Amino acid sequence: MDILLIEDEAAAVARMRKLLLEIDPSVRVVADLPTVRDAVAWIKTNPAPDLAFFDVQLADGDGFDIFRQVEVDFPVVFATAFDTYALQAFRVNAIDYLLKPLKKAELAEALQRAQKGGVVRDHAVLERTAHSGAPVHVPVKRFLIRYGDHFKLVEPARIAYIHSLQKNTFLRTREGRDLPLEESLDRLEKQLDSARFIRLNRQLIVQVDSIKELLAYSKSRVKVLLDPPYDEDAIVSSERSAAFKRWLAGE
Repeated sequence: MDILLIEDEAAAVARMRKLLLEIDPSVRVVADLPTVRDAVAWIKTNPAPDLAFFDVQLADGDGFDIFRQVEVDFPVVFATAFDTYALQAFRVNAIDYLLKPLKKAELAEALQRAQKGGVVRDHAVLERTAHSGAPVHVPVKRFLIRYGDHFKLVEPARIAYIHSLQKNTFLRTREGRDLPLEESLDRLEKQLDSARFIRLNRQLIVQVDSIKELLAYSKSRVKVLLDPPYDEDAIVSSERSAAFKRWLAGE
């Protein structure tokens, strides 16, 4: 089976390749592409794969942009950390919608579904979205986080802040517990509710309720004291200071 991967996170690509080969050693990943532009160009100039896995958020757009720019005549599975795009995914005839971190059993089911002709699964998250009457593109409602052999659902209200450390991303809960995330801060920033979350600098996104105190730092910069405490100084970068002050004022 020839498989195409549309994913811009190197770690996610490596994990998916590993799982696919464990499920079926005969699988051949024909390409892994990080952008909408690369995907459209590849689809236009190559034979259709047997199956493709699309991430929603890509470096230069989203996976649905590919459908708008080129005819996709092969089965597609969306694989993402967010559950807010399920209805839109099935509207473009995706055969499945998987939440990261990916489970080996779910990947195996997706492969079987593609081999059987790609019948759309009645996914539980699609049912919740479709019957809620909510817009398809809304801030993320929850994170499904894997740590070791365990999975945990975390609501945004329980998040104090999200921070990066040595190229890894962690969510810190209101109770002070760090949980690993596969997504980068750049991508998470686009998915969170901008009325409650804001990016302070390259390493930190904070939730409004976690802000304990503000201190003048230097010139226009601000030091933010957080609860639970952050391991380093939480400094609003100079280029973000004006937007941060407007956000605090509710503008």
